[in-house]
Amino acid sequence: MTTDILHRPHRVWRLGADIDTDALAPGHAMKHGIDVIAKHCLEAIRPEFASKVQPGDVIVAGPNFGIGSSREQAAAVLVQLGVAAVIAPSYSGLYFRNAFNVGLLLLTCAEAESLQDGERIVLDTRTPAVRTADAHTLACEPVPGFLMEMVDAGGLLRLLRRRMAAKKEADAQHWH
Repeated sequence: MTTDILHRPHRVWRLGADIDTDALAPGHAMKHGIDVIAKHCLEAIRPEFASKVQPGDVIVAGPNFGIGSSREQAAAVLVQLGVAAVIAPSYSGLYFRNAFNVGLLLLTCAEAESLQDGERIVLDTRTPAVRTADAHTLACEPVPGFLMEMVDAGGLLRLLRRRMAAKKEADAQHWH
């Protein structure tokens, strides 16, 4: 995620508490690639989600987002669909790490459930905070710099590739 999305409004998709990985990446779709799995994302909870979510939209949920299995696809489908961030009071530990590994921003916000479905919000990752259309600000827990670096790069593998390329270029210049 680059800073260009920080200052534009994002549409909220409001979900409840305890959204599990099977709702995000249903077991019946797991034999397929991420593009097909994404078409089934949240079908049991919000059947219209996968076909109507727009790049830059955000998910707002209750506590325990991403509970269940360790399947990385449960975070990757949201990246595939263009979701800019998930905002919730708490996350499963495995989901939290998987999300950042694939470049999905998670904001931990105690007041997340005060946001409404369809509402337009602005994300501020520097503070971090969520700003509503009526100028209300919801504080979020700080996101460590190394995790924001992964989000900005598009995930851990892309970050490592970028670092390796920079090192290779620096080494090549050193020897010339």
